[in-house]
Amino acid sequence: MSAPRLGVRQAEALRQRLGLSYDLIVSLRFSVNVFIGTIIVWNTLGLIGASKPLWAIASMIGASDPEPELARQVFRNRLINVLVGCACGLAFLLLAGGRPWVLPVALATTVLIATRVVRVKMMWRQAPITAAIVIAAAVAGQSTQLGVEQALLKVGQVVFGCLVGLLVSRLMSRVWRVQVPLARNAGSTDGRT
Repeated sequence: MSAPRLGVRQAEALRQRLGLSYDLIVSLRFSVNVFIGTIIVWNTLGLIGASKPLWAIASMIGASDPEPELARQVFRNRLINVLVGCACGLAFLLLAGGRPWVLPVALATTVLIATRVVRVKMMWRQAPITAAIVIAAAVAGQSTQLGVEQALLKVGQVVFGCLVGLLVSRLMSRVWRVQVPLARNAGSTDGRT
């Protein structure tokens, strides 16, 4: 293993001098990731006229892991399952319309496709959630066209939020480097993750 870079050594020395735990530092970095990501998502979507960026913010938080490799995996798996859910929801919406009975049938089918065909287990709940977003917009608005438009906007927000979360996580991991304690590098089984 190579020696830590100067900035990492200085940050580690400060962490030890202040008596801060690794877990606290990671929590603080996650908090900063969410803070920065929320500002980016809220302002960017506000500039394009999206008045309710809830889906984007929730997705950004889900993808803002302070550990960039985990953030990348979450982003990839969430994106795959969002696409599966969007495709299933749109297929049911276009084939059967926005009738209320379509929702449970589409969600059950989406679960089977996500778990038995696609098999990207991490974040596989995202597929039926996305299908529900797609179909519920049509059922609530009683219009298939309105449902498709609203669904694509919401799915776009989810993808945008995930992308912002991933990018902020990667950027912060380069700007604010945190040295993982040796026990964690060696696969410690102290019960902490």
